[in-house]
Amino acid sequence: MPADLLATPDLLRSVFRRHAAGVAVITARGDAGPVGFTATSLASVSAEPPMLSFGVGTGSSSWPAIAAAGHVGVHILGEHQQEVAATFARSGADRFGPPTAWQEGPEGVPVLDGVLAWLVGRVVARVPAGDHRIVIAEVVHGDPTGTGRPLLYHQGRFNRLHD
Repeated sequence: MPADLLATPDLLRSVFRRHAAGVAVITARGDAGPVGFTATSLASVSAEPPMLSFGVGTGSSSWPAIAAAGHVGVHILGEHQQEVAATFARSGADRFGPPTAWQEGPEGVPVLDGVLAWLVGRVVARVPAGDHRIVIAEVVHGDPTGTGRPLLYHQGRFNRLHD
């Protein structure tokens, strides 16, 4: 067995590159318009009441709007949405311009078209966690009826499920 490596940001990144994760886009309404980012840190927190969580970097361009938002949108991307995931992950991208298709949803939250499922949650907490915040939201609206298979993130790339 190799010697343990000291805990560093690079060690954490290297380990989590091996962890396959579903891909979501988080959105919110900001003062200057809609904001959003790609996230792989989405988790179910509670069924009663229905709650979820995700992490967001405090240095991200979306953080000021997420920090102030009363509600957020959570979108589960399908394997056909690799470009959407890449657009919302890219710094400086026009995330809500063409070809991104979206509409204003419940609570004024931007809702993306063509996703496998979406939820709108009322933010109940923003917990400090290093250079990130863990946002906890209680689900108030949603639609699980999109079709297709989920988009995954593994080894630094977007991937599809294989049978």
